[in-house]
Amino acid sequence: MRLRQAVLVAAELEPVATALRGALDLGEPFRDPGVGVFGLANTVFALDDCFLEVISPTEPQTAAGRHLERHGGDGGYMVIFDVEDLDGARSRALGMGVRVAWQIDLPDISATHLHPADMRGAIVSIDRSNPYGSWRWGGPQWTGRIGSGASARLTGVTIAVDDPVAVGARWGEVLGVEPQQDGGLDGGIGSFLPLDGGEVRFAGAGEGCGEALVEIALALPAALRAGREAIELGGVRLSLSDAA
Repeated sequence: MRLRQAVLVAAELEPVATALRGALDLGEPFRDPGVGVFGLANTVFALDDCFLEVISPTEPQTAAGRHLERHGGDGGYMVIFDVEDLDGARSRALGMGVRVAWQIDLPDISATHLHPADMRGAIVSIDRSNPYGSWRWGGPQWTGRIGSGASARLTGVTIAVDDPVAVGARWGEVLGVEPQQDGGLDGGIGSFLPLDGGEVRFAGAGEGCGEALVEIALALPAALRAGREAIELGGVRLSLSDAA
């Protein structure tokens, strides 16, 4: 069970993508023409064998556009997991009454987007790569094989919700991961899901704040991190640590 990709949504794609690339010294992004079916344009950056994506609506009345309106601007949008037992995760979601927003099965990858109103906090995508470690969404060099990315790693995300313990339990039930309790961002009760090489944390959203993906944790080489603790970019906090 791995966290493979975190997705930001932006009203204007290029300024956020350019800022992200410069701040993290990322390579040339992959631009997926396939997202056009959703009325979107995107950029996907490879970090080691994980990914950061920025999407932006190109047409009116898209789910991404409605998200921007509800949240008043750019921010976190989706979290994508690479799940070996995808059939089990799909079955658990179905049994919980979680609606499927989109689903596809291809020879090298399968994906199911779970409705954010049912999962809370973000769109959750449960995917299965074949061979394991490949990642079609990262572009041709990752399709059916394992490519290479920038010297950085995606190590976690934080989801702000009204009831972090309940939502953490819900995500954990779908993913087949036992949640653990800890302190939230505001010092209240939170929870987290321990994953292979990373984690998902759930914290209180705060009064008047919408539920959303609010933080992405990244491990960088010390020289690139340059002592920085965090960067505010694209409506989220990028929390930085030294790569092991």
